[in-house]
Amino acid sequence: MTQYQVVGIGNAIVDVLSQTTDDFLNSKTIAKGVMQLIERERAEELYAAMDSRIEAPGGSVANTLAGIGNLGLSTAFIGRVRDDLLGRFYAASMAAEGTVFVNPPVQGGELPTSRSMIFVTPDGERSMNTYLGISAELGPEDVAETVAANAKLLFLEGYLFDKDKGKAAFLKAARSCRAGGGRAGIALSDPFCVDRHRADFRRLVRDEMDYVIGNEHEWESLYQCGLDEALAQAAEECEMVVCTRSGSDVVLIGQKERVSVPVHRVVPVDATGAGDQFAAGFLYGYATGQSLATAGHMGCLAASEVISHVGARPESDVRDIFRGHGLI
Repeated sequence: MTQYQVVGIGNAIVDVLSQTTDDFLNSKTIAKGVMQLIERERAEELYAAMDSRIEAPGGSVANTLAGIGNLGLSTAFIGRVRDDLLGRFYAASMAAEGTVFVNPPVQGGELPTSRSMIFVTPDGERSMNTYLGISAELGPEDVAETVAANAKLLFLEGYLFDKDKGKAAFLKAARSCRAGGGRAGIALSDPFCVDRHRADFRRLVRDEMDYVIGNEHEWESLYQCGLDEALAQAAEECEMVVCTRSGSDVVLIGQKERVSVPVHRVVPVDATGAGDQFAAGFLYGYATGQSLATAGHMGCLAASEVISHVGARPESDVRDIFRGHGLI
């Protein structure tokens, strides 16, 4: 049976990126710097309004797996695409990057493959408008226990909590992974996502997860208090807690210590995927037995690489960056 160092479950979304201005965002009533869920008609409207589109396989956890694959670990992705042009593109692209795409594209059905229109402004902020399509239908029947049970690390995408089927898929995968001796974790994904599912997230963090990654706004939303108190509560309930803070030190709590890791500052070209690639660097360190501080430093360096160019996946050999900083 194949053993994977990291298995991810998340939305399989084709990213469509375009450079734009704040005036354009205002003219289209696009909320800046956040992810908004949109319907099919709105997706078609925004797609038609984009200039110089760049298309790439995306989705938060899928981006993280691409980064981990760039670092040389074996990865697999559990996601749902339709057997249409974008779905076949997505599955083939993931495989070409070295990540096993576990579920074949679904034949038939009414919903198309998911896509996200991402507008990048000159300050590097990205405004994501996501039509979930068939991806949101992922359920426990899509989770092969033989894959989850053979994962050293399982990484879940909080966005999939928007449907009960996604929650059931997470529980099945997490329990299979932990029963097989692996560790399960989740990215909180978005403060609005946490607001919608606070009670379920709290139970998941407390009862099912070995590690959780979130930013300061997500942690504050989850526990409905200030950051220090929120992280203290989280650390009592979960073995490892990671908090990114948008340009400030990253806080990591676990392994009987609390560390702060300074971010590696660069002028952002495109912030798309910064959190996803932080997770990739951190999980690489976690999977290879690095200290908490080293894993956090790896996450910060991986994030700084991706914001230095357009697109949510690394363009450089991130292992070379780690070597340059004496981490490997």
